[in-house]
Amino acid sequence: MKKLLIKNAKFIATMDGHNSFATGNEYKDHSIYCENGVIKDIFSEKIAISADIEIDASNHIVLPGLVNTHHHLFQTLTKAIIKAQNASLFDWLKILYPIWSRITPVELKSAVKIGLSELIISGCTTSSDHLYIYPNGIKLEDEIEVARTMGIRFHSTRGSMSIGESNGGLPPDYLVEDENFIIKDSQDIINKWHDPNHGSMIRIALAPCSPFSVSKELMRDTAILAREYNVGLHTHLAENNDDVEYSKKMFGLTPGQYIEELGWIGKDVWHAHCVKLNNEEIDLFSRTGTSVSHCPCSNMRLGSGILPLNKMLERGVNIGLGVDGSASNDSGNLLNEARQALYLQRVNETNNFYLNARNAIWLATAGGATALNRDDIGSIKIGNCADFAIYDTSSLELAGSVEDPIGGLIFCGPLKTNWTICNGHIISEHNNIKNINIEDTINQHNSLSRKLINS
Repeated sequence: MKKLLIKNAKFIATMDGHNSFATGNEYKDHSIYCENGVIKDIFSEKIAISADIEIDASNHIVLPGLVNTHHHLFQTLTKAIIKAQNASLFDWLKILYPIWSRITPVELKSAVKIGLSELIISGCTTSSDHLYIYPNGIKLEDEIEVARTMGIRFHSTRGSMSIGESNGGLPPDYLVEDENFIIKDSQDIINKWHDPNHGSMIRIALAPCSPFSVSKELMRDTAILAREYNVGLHTHLAENNDDVEYSKKMFGLTPGQYIEELGWIGKDVWHAHCVKLNNEEIDLFSRTGTSVSHCPCSNMRLGSGILPLNKMLERGVNIGLGVDGSASNDSGNLLNEARQALYLQRVNETNNFYLNARNAIWLATAGGATALNRDDIGSIKIGNCADFAIYDTSSLELAGSVEDPIGGLIFCGPLKTNWTICNGHIISEHNNIKNINIEDTINQHNSLSRKLINS
């Protein structure tokens, strides 16, 4: 029996409330005891408990492990590409598609190592990833294999593109797949890897890339397949004005009307971006329990606009956070994403101070867990998974935030953890990623990236 004891934490922010306006209990000078990856007790008494792993958190803040709801890990190979630095979404994609078409399994695995390492040291213990290109023998298993090695909880989505330029889609024809193969491969992936049980480390969701890269038939058939196997559904939606105009031109429907017609609504569905949803579409999401993955840094980077986050939360839409791909952010720090989500609303037109720092942390934890349709992560409470992000209150960044260090995680950050713990295991300690040599990984990654871009 593997036992973990986090002793005498200076602050514990549980995020065990039912929404972002009721973020939950907070404790001072408490300890957390876990067995076999599950939280067993939270207590203040000085109880003598022996454990296999003991962490002295007497000068630290403990949060639930952060939850990343949207990423494209393969893009870690193409950060800060010069020609794409000043491009909006569609032009940005057209610049990068040819480079991405040259990615091999070796390069993909390197990208996943780097991308997950960035997330882990920011405090992330659960990440989704949206892999929608499969050139040169790439398989979804390539990234699952790396995630298992690194010890992070992983929601791998079987993305797809099937409508190329010659048929009115955005991607080049050489990057699209046959739809019958996509459906068959999706079934195989689910049967092999999806674990629906409490505390599962690997789950699968189905994720046609976007309404401008797959057919209406594939969207509908994918939803039917996902419900048959009880797995999640994910795609990009209403990311910018061009996205909305494409939907109206090609389908005669707004993005919200389109996904409603095809069955892409419900608690098992989370859509990335949704910057341009109108009021009726926001109400649709609220009414059906459909979640949004908010990616503020990517939206700013690509000039897509500002998600009406305050309005969505007021109307009861569940929101999680995503860092999005590392070619459109270009960082994988989820705590920074929470900071930017808060700050963007401060410069929006209405309800400038509607959200506070704790609301932002809730979005990065419990909100993300709800988006991924999980009730065993995202908050610190008895019976939940032993996933924690532990930050040092004596860090340079938090100096002077003595009145509210928890708020300081947002206002003074972004920080990196002293410990990131997933399933009761330490997966990073003082920026040292366990199970891989990060220095060697960075050197190899830069070499692979250079070769990919210049080939």
